[in-house]
Amino acid sequence: MRIFDTHAHYDDEAFDEDRTELLEVLPKSGIARVTNIGCDMATSRAVDFLTKKYDYIYGAIGVIPHHVDNMTEANLAELLDMAKKNPKIRAIGEIGLDHHYDHPGDSVQRKWFRAQMDLARSLSLPIVIHSRDAAQETIDMMREAHAEEIGGVMHCYSYSPEVAEIILKMGFFLGIGGVVTFKNSKKLKQTVRMAPLDRLVLETDAPYLTPSPHRGERNDSRYIPLVIEEIARLKEISPEEVEEACWQNALRLYRMSE
Repeated sequence: MRIFDTHAHYDDEAFDEDRTELLEVLPKSGIARVTNIGCDMATSRAVDFLTKKYDYIYGAIGVIPHHVDNMTEANLAELLDMAKKNPKIRAIGEIGLDHHYDHPGDSVQRKWFRAQMDLARSLSLPIVIHSRDAAQETIDMMREAHAEEIGGVMHCYSYSPEVAEIILKMGFFLGIGGVVTFKNSKKLKQTVRMAPLDRLVLETDAPYLTPSPHRGERNDSRYIPLVIEEIARLKEISPEEVEEACWQNALRLYRMSE
Protein backbone atom coordinates (compact mmCIF):
# COMPACT_ATOMS: atom_id res chain seq x y z
CA MET A 1 0.00 0.00 0.00
CA ARG A 2 1.23 3.48 -0.92
CA ILE A 3 -1.09 6.38 -0.34
CA PHE A 4 -0.52 10.06 -1.13
CA ASP A 5 -2.50 12.37 1.15
CA THR A 6 -2.55 15.49 -1.02
CA HIS A 7 -4.01 17.84 1.60
CA ALA A 8 -3.45 17.79 5.36
CA HIS A 9 -2.78 20.24 8.18
CA TYR A 10 -0.41 18.46 10.56
CA ASP A 11 0.73 21.83 11.90
CA ASP A 12 -2.77 22.25 13.42
CA GLU A 13 -3.03 22.53 17.22
CA ALA A 14 -5.16 19.36 17.21
CA PHE A 15 -1.86 17.47 16.76
CA ASP A 16 0.16 19.35 19.38
CA GLU A 17 0.14 16.52 21.92
CA ASP A 18 1.29 13.70 19.65
CA ARG A 19 2.47 15.22 16.36
CA THR A 20 5.95 13.69 16.44
CA GLU A 21 4.69 10.20 17.27
CA LEU A 22 1.99 10.35 14.59
CA LEU A 23 4.25 11.66 11.83
CA GLU A 24 6.79 8.97 12.56
CA VAL A 25 4.20 6.18 12.32
CA LEU A 26 2.33 7.28 9.16
CA PRO A 27 4.89 5.85 6.68
CA LYS A 28 4.63 2.49 8.47
CA SER A 29 0.88 2.63 7.80
CA GLY A 30 1.26 2.94 4.02
CA ILE A 31 1.18 6.73 3.87
CA ALA A 32 4.07 7.26 1.47
CA ARG A 33 3.67 11.01 0.89
CA VAL A 34 1.75 13.91 2.41
CA THR A 35 1.36 17.48 1.24
CA ASN A 36 0.91 19.73 4.26
CA ILE A 37 -1.02 22.86 3.36
CA GLY A 38 -0.67 26.40 4.65
CA CYS A 39 -3.67 28.59 5.53
CA ASP A 40 -1.95 31.81 6.63
CA MET A 41 1.58 33.09 7.10
CA ALA A 42 2.16 31.29 10.42
CA THR A 43 1.00 27.92 9.11
CA SER A 44 2.91 28.42 5.86
CA ARG A 45 6.08 28.87 7.92
CA ALA A 46 5.17 25.70 9.84
CA VAL A 47 4.75 23.87 6.52
CA ASP A 48 8.22 24.98 5.49
CA PHE A 49 9.58 23.57 8.77
CA LEU A 50 7.76 20.22 8.49
CA THR A 51 8.99 19.61 4.94
CA LYS A 52 12.55 19.98 6.17
CA LYS A 53 12.04 17.66 9.15
CA TYR A 54 10.28 14.74 7.42
CA ASP A 55 11.42 13.22 4.12
CA TYR A 56 7.93 12.16 3.05
CA ILE A 57 6.21 15.49 3.77
CA TYR A 58 5.91 18.10 1.03
CA GLY A 59 4.23 21.46 1.24
CA ALA A 60 1.95 24.10 -0.19
CA ILE A 61 2.07 27.65 1.12
CA GLY A 62 -0.50 30.40 0.86
CA VAL A 63 -3.22 32.36 2.62
CA ILE A 64 -6.79 31.07 2.74
CA PRO A 65 -9.69 33.50 2.08
CA HIS A 66 -10.57 33.78 5.80
CA HIS A 67 -7.18 35.33 6.56
CA VAL A 68 -6.42 37.61 3.62
CA ASP A 69 -7.79 40.72 5.36
CA ASN A 70 -4.38 41.08 7.03
CA MET A 71 -2.28 40.05 4.06
CA THR A 72 0.41 42.40 2.73
CA GLU A 73 2.78 42.67 -0.21
CA ALA A 74 5.56 41.75 2.23
CA ASN A 75 3.74 38.48 2.97
CA LEU A 76 3.55 37.75 -0.75
CA ALA A 77 7.27 38.38 -1.05
CA GLU A 78 7.92 36.03 1.89
CA LEU A 79 5.90 33.27 0.21
CA LEU A 80 7.90 33.80 -2.96
CA ASP A 81 11.16 33.56 -1.04
CA MET A 82 10.09 30.40 0.82
CA ALA A 83 9.03 28.67 -2.39
CA LYS A 84 12.26 29.60 -4.19
CA LYS A 85 14.47 28.36 -1.36
CA ASN A 86 12.62 25.12 -0.57
CA PRO A 87 12.21 22.63 -3.46
CA LYS A 88 9.74 20.61 -1.36
CA ILE A 89 7.19 23.43 -1.62
CA ARG A 90 5.15 21.98 -4.47
CA ALA A 91 2.16 24.35 -4.73
CA ILE A 92 0.65 27.68 -3.73
CA GLY A 93 -2.37 27.16 -1.52
CA GLU A 94 -4.75 26.92 -0.16
CA ILE A 95 -6.10 30.02 -1.85
CA GLY A 96 -9.45 31.03 -3.26
CA LEU A 97 -12.85 32.46 -2.35
CA ASP A 98 -15.21 31.72 0.54
CA HIS A 99 -18.61 33.39 0.87
CA HIS A 100 -19.86 31.15 3.65
CA TYR A 101 -18.73 33.79 6.15
CA ASP A 102 -19.26 37.55 6.02
CA HIS A 103 -15.60 38.52 6.13
CA PRO A 104 -13.29 39.48 4.69
CA GLY A 105 -15.04 41.38 1.92
CA ASP A 106 -15.31 40.10 -1.63
CA SER A 107 -12.93 42.67 -3.11
CA VAL A 108 -10.19 41.76 -0.62
CA GLN A 109 -10.64 38.03 -1.28
CA ARG A 110 -10.51 38.62 -5.03
CA LYS A 111 -7.37 40.77 -4.78
CA TRP A 112 -5.34 38.15 -2.93
CA PHE A 113 -6.71 35.16 -4.84
CA ARG A 114 -5.57 36.86 -8.04
CA ALA A 115 -2.21 37.84 -6.54
CA GLN A 116 -1.51 34.31 -5.32
CA MET A 117 -2.48 32.78 -8.65
CA ASP A 118 0.00 35.17 -10.26
CA LEU A 119 2.60 34.10 -7.69
CA ALA A 120 2.07 30.45 -8.60
CA ARG A 121 2.42 31.25 -12.29
CA SER A 122 5.70 33.08 -11.67
CA LEU A 123 7.04 30.04 -9.81
CA SER A 124 5.64 27.46 -12.27
CA LEU A 125 3.76 25.83 -9.38
CA PRO A 126 0.19 24.50 -9.32
CA ILE A 127 -2.49 26.00 -7.07
CA VAL A 128 -4.62 24.43 -4.34
CA ILE A 129 -8.04 26.11 -4.47
CA HIS A 130 -10.41 26.55 -1.53
CA SER A 131 -13.86 27.52 -2.83
CA ARG A 132 -17.00 27.61 -0.71
CA ASP A 133 -20.37 29.10 -1.70
CA ALA A 134 -18.54 30.84 -4.56
CA ALA A 135 -18.60 28.45 -7.50
CA GLN A 136 -19.31 30.85 -10.37
CA GLU A 137 -17.06 33.62 -9.05
CA THR A 138 -14.22 31.14 -8.56
CA ILE A 139 -14.62 29.85 -12.11
CA ASP A 140 -14.76 33.41 -13.47
CA MET A 141 -11.54 34.36 -11.68
CA MET A 142 -9.82 31.16 -12.81
CA ARG A 143 -10.76 31.99 -16.39
CA GLU A 144 -9.55 35.60 -16.05
CA ALA A 145 -6.21 34.32 -14.74
CA HIS A 146 -6.01 31.57 -17.40
CA ALA A 147 -5.67 29.09 -14.55
CA GLU A 148 -5.68 26.25 -17.07
CA GLU A 149 -2.08 27.31 -17.78
CA ILE A 150 -1.22 27.15 -14.06
CA GLY A 151 -2.90 23.87 -13.10
CA GLY A 152 -3.85 22.54 -9.72
CA VAL A 153 -6.63 21.02 -7.66
CA MET A 154 -10.03 22.03 -6.35
CA HIS A 155 -9.61 21.02 -2.73
CA CYS A 156 -12.47 19.28 -0.88
CA TYR A 157 -14.66 19.37 -3.98
CA SER A 158 -18.23 20.16 -2.91
CA TYR A 159 -20.08 21.58 -5.92
CA SER A 160 -22.25 19.85 -8.52
CA PRO A 161 -21.19 17.44 -11.27
CA GLU A 162 -21.91 20.25 -13.76
CA VAL A 163 -19.43 22.60 -12.07
CA ALA A 164 -16.94 19.72 -11.88
CA GLU A 165 -17.10 19.34 -15.66
CA ILE A 166 -16.00 22.96 -16.06
CA ILE A 167 -13.15 22.51 -13.56
CA LEU A 168 -12.04 19.30 -15.27
CA LYS A 169 -12.06 20.97 -18.71
CA MET A 170 -9.61 23.51 -17.27
CA GLY A 171 -7.25 20.61 -16.51
CA PHE A 172 -7.70 20.64 -12.75
CA PHE A 173 -7.88 17.71 -10.38
CA LEU A 174 -10.65 17.18 -7.82
CA GLY A 175 -9.66 16.58 -4.18
CA ILE A 176 -11.78 13.81 -2.66
CA GLY A 177 -11.78 13.19 1.08
CA GLY A 178 -13.94 11.95 3.92
CA VAL A 179 -17.06 13.82 2.81
CA VAL A 180 -17.59 11.27 0.02
CA THR A 181 -18.36 8.67 2.72
CA PHE A 182 -21.13 10.78 4.29
CA LYS A 183 -24.67 9.60 3.59
CA ASN A 184 -25.87 13.10 2.66
CA SER A 185 -23.09 13.78 0.11
CA LYS A 186 -25.24 12.96 -2.92
CA LYS A 187 -23.74 15.59 -5.26
CA LEU A 188 -20.21 14.53 -4.45
CA LYS A 189 -21.02 10.86 -5.00
CA GLN A 190 -22.51 11.77 -8.39
CA THR A 191 -19.39 13.77 -9.22
CA VAL A 192 -17.08 10.89 -8.34
CA ARG A 193 -19.10 8.54 -10.55
CA MET A 194 -18.89 11.01 -13.43
CA ALA A 195 -15.29 12.21 -13.15
CA PRO A 196 -12.48 10.33 -14.91
CA LEU A 197 -10.44 8.29 -12.45
CA ASP A 198 -7.25 9.95 -13.66
CA ARG A 199 -8.45 13.33 -12.34
CA LEU A 200 -9.15 12.40 -8.72
CA VAL A 201 -6.71 12.79 -5.83
CA LEU A 202 -7.04 11.63 -2.24
CA GLU A 203 -6.99 14.01 0.70
CA THR A 204 -7.90 14.19 4.38
CA ASP A 205 -7.96 17.89 5.31
CA ALA A 206 -6.73 16.46 8.61
CA PRO A 207 -7.66 17.05 11.38
CA TYR A 208 -11.05 17.78 9.80
CA LEU A 209 -13.68 15.87 7.77
CA THR A 210 -13.04 12.39 9.14
CA PRO A 211 -14.71 9.65 7.05
CA SER A 212 -17.67 7.65 8.30
CA PRO A 213 -17.97 5.71 10.56
CA HIS A 214 -15.43 7.84 12.48
CA ARG A 215 -17.08 11.19 11.74
CA GLY A 216 -16.48 13.61 14.59
CA GLU A 217 -13.12 12.14 15.57
CA ARG A 218 -9.80 13.75 14.73
CA ASN A 219 -8.83 12.88 11.18
CA ASP A 220 -5.44 11.68 9.93
CA SER A 221 -4.07 10.03 6.81
CA ARG A 222 -4.65 6.49 8.11
CA TYR A 223 -8.38 6.92 7.41
CA ILE A 224 -7.86 7.36 3.66
CA PRO A 225 -8.53 3.66 2.90
CA LEU A 226 -12.18 4.38 3.82
CA VAL A 227 -12.25 7.05 1.11
CA ILE A 228 -10.60 4.67 -1.35
CA GLU A 229 -13.22 2.01 -0.64
CA GLU A 230 -16.08 4.44 -1.28
CA ILE A 231 -14.58 5.69 -4.53
CA ALA A 232 -14.10 2.09 -5.62
CA ARG A 233 -17.72 1.29 -4.77
CA LEU A 234 -19.02 4.32 -6.68
CA LYS A 235 -16.89 3.59 -9.75
CA GLU A 236 -17.36 -0.21 -9.55
CA ILE A 237 -13.65 -0.97 -9.60
CA SER A 238 -11.20 -2.41 -7.08
CA PRO A 239 -9.74 -0.38 -4.19
CA GLU A 240 -6.29 -1.31 -5.49
CA GLU A 241 -7.05 0.34 -8.82
CA VAL A 242 -8.23 3.50 -7.09
CA GLU A 243 -5.16 3.61 -4.85
CA GLU A 244 -2.68 3.26 -7.71
CA ALA A 245 -4.49 5.71 -9.99
CA CYS A 246 -4.72 8.34 -7.26
CA TRP A 247 -1.02 7.88 -6.43
CA GLN A 248 -0.09 8.58 -10.04
CA ASN A 249 -2.55 11.49 -10.21
CA ALA A 250 -0.99 13.11 -7.13
CA LEU A 251 2.46 12.84 -8.65
CA ARG A 252 1.15 14.60 -11.76
CA LEU A 253 -0.65 17.25 -9.71
CA TYR A 254 2.46 18.17 -7.74
CA ARG A 255 4.84 17.52 -10.66
CA MET A 256 6.89 14.90 -8.83
CA SER A 257 8.72 11.79 -9.88
CA GLU A 258 8.30 8.41 -8.17
